[in-house]
Amino acid sequence: MVGGGQLARMTHEAGIPLGIRFKLLSDTPQDSAAQVVGDVVVGDYRDLDTLREFARGCDVITFDHEHVPTEHLRALEADGIPVRPGPDALVHAQDKGVMRAKLTAIGVPCPRHRIVRDPADVAAFAAEGDGFPVVLKTVRGGYDGKGVWVVGSAEEAAEPFRAGVPVLAEEKVDFVRELAANVVRSPHGQAVAYPVVESRQVDGVCDTVIAPAPDLAEDLALRAEELALNIAKELGVVGHLAVELFQTRDGRILVNELAMRPHNSGHWSMDGAITSQFANHVRAVLDLPLGDPRPRATWTVMVNVLGGDYPDMYSAYLHCMARDPQLKIHMYGKDVKPGRKVGHVNTYGDDLDDVLERARHAAGYLRGTITE
Repeated sequence: MVGGGQLARMTHEAGIPLGIRFKLLSDTPQDSAAQVVGDVVVGDYRDLDTLREFARGCDVITFDHEHVPTEHLRALEADGIPVRPGPDALVHAQDKGVMRAKLTAIGVPCPRHRIVRDPADVAAFAAEGDGFPVVLKTVRGGYDGKGVWVVGSAEEAAEPFRAGVPVLAEEKVDFVRELAANVVRSPHGQAVAYPVVESRQVDGVCDTVIAPAPDLAEDLALRAEELALNIAKELGVVGHLAVELFQTRDGRILVNELAMRPHNSGHWSMDGAITSQFANHVRAVLDLPLGDPRPRATWTVMVNVLGGDYPDMYSAYLHCMARDPQLKIHMYGKDVKPGRKVGHVNTYGDDLDDVLERARHAAGYLRGTITE
């Protein structure tokens, strides 16, 4: 696996019961996954020679991020190394412009959009629709709200162009909430879909995920699952695909983003599904039969634990575990920094209000924002 973050850490954990030998290319020995994986290579994923040396002897290469240069992945494939997802699929998660063009071509509903050249072009794009505000995104490299701007005028639109990369303009969608449809697809085309979830953001970062999305009409849920499965097929995805969606006020669903790896909106599945997203990603990239994605409980809630001013979260375990013996805590071994994702908690049960309260209390107590 290329990338040493928490997604690699949890993917490694899912492979342990299957006896899978896991090799990691990590930026540093202190990265989240590097702390727990036995076979770690420290190196730069942007260097082709490093990638080739790392890939020697591997049965398959997969990723915990989308940032490996596309041309390097093509070189690995030319060397005979299976890369899953492959570069032809992964480029749609790497480049938002490529993604929008492809999704539009295959009839997937998206916000109004186009590549813009400068602030004046942004103003022209706004005038073509309902005016400002509009959303601007660098086509590569953004995540968790980074590389995304909501601008109210041409004067405010200068910042995104300073990076020197293409900028995508999109209409600011009037949405009720954000949803996510998570699916997994294997090389021979077997695919499974998890229940559509509601994803709640705070300052552009995922805070809470509710599985399944409450009060979501069955026909809309099925449409979202079918949409994600069709995208996975049309793009040739192998492994996990997260399709982030807007549910609009007029009853539509629009695709916001794609991620071709395990995703924050699927962390609930570690404790709330028969087969987690991580276990199914491992199965898919190794072309093993996929596991059952159905939920184990009526409701599962995941809340991210973000770093705050309280560095010693471990002392909070006594309180959290005693208060809620069913609570599941997943920490990533990261240094605590304000706003940084350092872990998550999962709760489940039959009463959504109770499940939400338990998850929020535990995450808040671990962060130090709740003290009783």
